[in-house]
Amino acid sequence: MIKTILFDLDGTLLDSLPLIKRTYKRVFQEMNIPWANGEVMKCIGLPLVDIGKKFAGEERHAEFFSLYQQHYAIEHDAMTKAYPGTMEMLEDLHQRSLRLGVVTSKSRRVALRSTGFLGIDRYMDVLIGVEDVDRHKPQPDPIFKALEQMQVPAEGAAYIGDSPFDIMSAKAAGVTSIGVSWGMAEGDELLRFEPDYLLNQWSDLLLVLENDTELMD
Repeated sequence: MIKTILFDLDGTLLDSLPLIKRTYKRVFQEMNIPWANGEVMKCIGLPLVDIGKKFAGEERHAEFFSLYQQHYAIEHDAMTKAYPGTMEMLEDLHQRSLRLGVVTSKSRRVALRSTGFLGIDRYMDVLIGVEDVDRHKPQPDPIFKALEQMQVPAEGAAYIGDSPFDIMSAKAAGVTSIGVSWGMAEGDELLRFEPDYLLNQWSDLLLVLENDTELMD
């Protein structure tokens, strides 16, 4: 029975992909990096440092990181919102006494700004950011860290995300893997990684929980 749910942030709870894409485009333009049809967007879910090294190289990744943080911060409030139904879903889960948390590859500072800005933080028992582990998604370490801080077992826990990295991380951690079709990757792409469930809207999560409860009866 699912008692603990961990969430990815961008593309899952936060409708922030337009902001991320706009920010990357500005950084690529300023650094004269070829946009290449937005290949960088497929890397969302990985740490920004790793993305910077991939596209700007070892010598320029620090500049890449700094520029991204600057542009992202400027338009954060204007371009960050929750996906439809997110706040209602979180309130429903809270009323059901589920334990909730965020596991993201963003920095803790930026993640806390987003969750605090939207009021998501009041529902979360834990937030794991990029600084909290040495190995990141698709490795299981961030999920393990969250479960450790919450003092709950992997059994009865689920991780929800919008990218293949999220599904891979959940499977490696031994928790229920749940994909969402409204974020970075389309549903068909996520299904290739065989998540336990795929959500097309937040109301589907309630059906998953009800089905999970029935299986235990």
